[in-house]
Order: sequence, then structure tokens, then C-alpha cells
Amino acid sequence: MKRTAARPLPWLGALLAVYLCAPFVASIPQVGAADWHGVDWKSTLSAAAVSAGSASVASLVILLGGVPLGYLLARSNSRKAALLGFIVQLPLALPPLTSGVLLLFLLGPYSWVGQLTGGALTDSFTGIVLAETFVAAPFLIIAARSAFSAVDPMFEDVAATLGHRAGSRFFRVTLPVAWPAISAGLALAWLRAFGEFGATVMVAYHPYSLPVYTYVVFGGQGLPAMMPLLLPTLAIAIACAALSIYSRRGRPSLNSELVNGDDADTPTLARPLMDEDDRRLSIVLKKHLGSFDLDIEWAPSTRRLAIIGTSGSGKSLTLRLIAGLEAGQTASVMLGGSPLGALPPEERRIGYMPQDYGLFPHMTVAQQLAFPLNADAASARQWVEQLGISTLLQRLPRELSFGQRQRVALARALTQHSQLLLFDEPFAALDTPRRRRLQQSLRALQREISAVTVIVTHDPDEAALLADEVLLIEHGRVLQAGPVSDVFERPASMRVAELLGLHNVGQGRLIEANKIELGAELRLDIAGNTAIPVGQTVMWRLPGLAIMPSDEGAFQGTVEGIELRRGDRYARLKVCGVTFDIPSEDTRLKTGTSHRFSVDIGKLTIWSI
Repeated sequence: MKRTAARPLPWLGALLAVYLCAPFVASIPQVGAADWHGVDWKSTLSAAAVSAGSASVASLVILLGGVPLGYLLARSNSRKAALLGFIVQLPLALPPLTSGVLLLFLLGPYSWVGQLTGGALTDSFTGIVLAETFVAAPFLIIAARSAFSAVDPMFEDVAATLGHRAGSRFFRVTLPVAWPAISAGLALAWLRAFGEFGATVMVAYHPYSLPVYTYVVFGGQGLPAMMPLLLPTLAIAIACAALSIYSRRGRPSLNSELVNGDDADTPTLARPLMDEDDRRLSIVLKKHLGSFDLDIEWAPSTRRLAIIGTSGSGKSLTLRLIAGLEAGQTASVMLGGSPLGALPPEERRIGYMPQDYGLFPHMTVAQQLAFPLNADAASARQWVEQLGISTLLQRLPRELSFGQRQRVALARALTQHSQLLLFDEPFAALDTPRRRRLQQSLRALQREISAVTVIVTHDPDEAALLADEVLLIEHGRVLQAGPVSDVFERPASMRVAELLGLHNVGQGRLIEANKIELGAELRLDIAGNTAIPVGQTVMWRLPGLAIMPSDEGAFQGTVEGIELRRGDRYARLKVCGVTFDIPSEDTRLKTGTSHRFSVDIGKLTIWSI
């Protein structure tokens, strides 16, 4: 049934293909009937040379101006840029003769430009070039704008952190990545210029271009004289088609085993590299972005740091402000005693790794490692060996697995002696087994280097593994900051506990010197705690409960659900209106059953908020 339903689609495509091929087939019998003896080959070749030469000059002019214009249109969101983008496309919508008339208004012998140039811009090779430039330029501009829009700005950001200024980033990263699409637009612009008739015949009837000469001969000699004149155009069309097919076949195929393979084993480092460097990060960041306000102050005392927050909390913006990729109303960044806030990103010598590691798609691994402006060849060789990527040096990023990409990105960042490494959700797109292996790999590396590392993540477990201190933010504000153990053991609020995924944590009240209220119906007798005033709202943490025989135990509770997490069995209990989530292999705990529970007061922790 599915095959029957799909049959009209190939037929429709085949009909169009037949129509497009039919004129070429119809021309074959005309080869023998053509007037070969009456052909003026000198004039024909001269016209073909004029068209080829003028199209090449016009394409060069279009390339020199169209690429920057396409980049401007792609990177600007202003209304002026949108209006400009609309105007430069108008020649596509105009009949070619109309384009020629418009050009005569500007370049004709009676226009101010024509009078200034003595009429040299019409009926001349220059006039042909100007006419072809006007009608063919939109092809390249549109292709360039689309190509640059498709280039992730992240590549430029990474290049900036590797020491390259704006011009170098454009010519070494952005333009090479966009070039395949731009070159296709350039080829279309050349072909459009080569075949242009309407605007050319209006602006420069002489010297004859090939389309104009073909029109003149057709008017005087008819169809028999057309086949010899079509040969140059057909030859060019065949050559372009052949080059197109060859370029598609010549593209390297992806090795699915490398792309999807998981070879991200933890590298074995040859020797410890840690020194006693006391550099520490200190930031004061404020930025207003629409309705969002970021206000962060943080001065951690260790080198392994993590920023935790939900999507939209401002954690990636914080990282970009640290790197200098964003400007803020206040952006004070100190690394040890060195102020970085006033420096552009290319002078901060920061290793910045976005989610997909930011490897430039057109560079081999060896070229990636040599790209940092201050790359140290000896350091590069050292990291190549220690991170196990010596066999990958001639591969492109698309030929690497996720683990290999991570190690290449790390090596690239470390070749310029980066003292600050910034990771923006580096494991977000990976499956759990691969993510765990890469986390362990990064943790091992953190122990061996002296650089400050900042991991942005929404995963509390990842933060606990890779950081000694954490910063929790939400809506651009600090919820809590401090050592991992302090934050996880004593969250400052229930919201912090939720973000950390903590269980058996709640908010209560000290109702008497020796009694705490965990919930409306759950009150516990505790030893005297004179440090917390009676009536004070507190946070509490209770690791677990013990199930007791039916006639024992202080509290009645119900099992609301049973879950398996990474192979461990967890029970969700409701005891006197308070929810607990405890690991338990006790088979008596089944969903919907009721039991008596006891509380080990010695394991209860309370603190003021």
C-alpha cells in the first residue's frame, strides 16, 4: 500500500526531468542541419571571449563586495540591514530589459555619471561588466548571507578565546566554513553573467557578447546558424555539471564507526603536572538583557568550580561574560591578581569549550592544535601524547567520536597555557554511559593541571564530581555558593534543594527548645539546641526511616510508590503528611501498603535559614 501511494511522486519528478532534458535531445538532429560553412568563427570566438572575460571580471567584483555584504546581512538584525537585503535582491525580480533601463538612468551618456566619464560606461567592455554585475550579484549575496547565517557564531567565539582578532577569525574560520556555499553562489553568478542578454543589450550593444551576437545572427540567418553559436554555451554548461558531479563524489564519506563509536576511555597521564599555583577566580557581573537581569558576585577559594542552574537561569551568559564574549554593565573578572575584565577575549588566554567542543569543521586535528595564536609546539606534543590523540592528527572533526573530540578540544585549549578553562554543558548531548566516562576523564585531567576550570551544568551529580565549589543561580541571581559538601549537606532553601535533586530535605520550625515540627503532623523530640531560637524557621535533613513491626514504631506511613534508579530500589513514603524518599530492599514496602516507622533522631540535621 505504501509503495502504491508513493508512485505519483517519482512520476511527477520524472515528467519535469523529461521536460528539462527534451530541448537537449531535440537539438541533436539539428547538428547535421546546421549551417557550418556560413559560420563566422572569428566573430563567434570573439563574442565568447567577451562574455567569458566580462563574466569573470564581474564575478570578481561581485565576490569582493558580495562576501562582506552577505556577512553584514547575516550578522545584523537591524531594520536598515533588512531593508538593504530586500533592495539588493530586486534585480532578481526585474525583467532584464528593465534592469538595463535603470542602468541607463545611472550610466547612460546623458546621466551625470555618463557626462562625468564621457560616455565610456556604455557600448564598451566596462558597460557589459557593469550590466552583468547588476543582474548577477544577488546570486552571490543571497548565497553568502545564507552561508554565513548557517555558520555557528560559536566558532568565532572559540577562535577569539584562542587569541585571534576579528579579521583573523573571519578569514581563517568563518569564511572557510561558509566557502562551499559561497562558491556555489559564485558559480551561479558567473553563469548568470555569462548568459546575460537583456541588461547587456540595453547598456552595451557593442562589443558583442555571446548572447547579443547570438540574437543578431538569429535575426539575420535563422535557426540553421544557431547550433554553432550554442556550442560554447553548451560546453560551459557540460563542464559546470561535470564539476558539480565530481565535487559531490569527491567529498569524503563519514566513517560511521568513528562518528558513533565510543572510544572515550579515560586517558592515562604520563606524569603529574599540578603545581602550587594559587590563582583563583573572582567575578562581579551585571548585565541587563531585555527583561532579564544578571547580578552575580562570586569569589571561590578553589580551582575546580561549577555553575548550576536551570535553562534560562543565566549560567551560559555568566560564562560568556567571564570569557569576554559578552559585554556587561559590570564585568569584573579577576584571575589571581590579574584583572581580565578590560581585556578583549583574544587577550585573556582562556580555553572556552561550548557544548559540542567547538572544533572547526574544515581543520584537521593537527591544524586545530596549531590554531591558537600563542600555541606552544612543545606543549602541544605533550598533550597529544598524554591525551592519546597522536593517531588522530590528520582527521577532521566529523571523523572523530565524541570522546576524541573532547580530548582534541582540551589539547587545543591547553596548548596556549590557558589558566582558565570554561566548559558550557560539555556533556549535555551524550548518553549516560559515555557521559560518565568523559566526566571521569575530565576529572582525572583536572587533578593534573593548575588551570582554574569552570563547568556550567544543570546536572548536580556532574557538578559534585567535577567541582570543589559550586554556584547555584536562578533568574540571574545567586541562590547559594560554597564548597560542594556544604551546599549539598545544608541547602539554603527548598529551591536550592530542588535544584540539587536532594531528597528528605524540608522546611520546619523549632516549636520548643527540645521539639521540632517537620510537618503539620510530624513532630520530633530532639536534644536541646540553644543556638536556634524557639519559633525559628529551619531546614532539616533526615537520611532515612526504619520500618517497624505493626505494633511498634512511632509514626504511621503509606508507601506511595516504588522506583528503580540505576539498579537500586527506592520507596517514596508519606509519613504524617511529610514525604520521604529512601533506598530500601525491604520487600514489605509495596505501593499502597501502610506501615509503622521509627526515626533515628541522631541522624536528623537542622540548621537556620
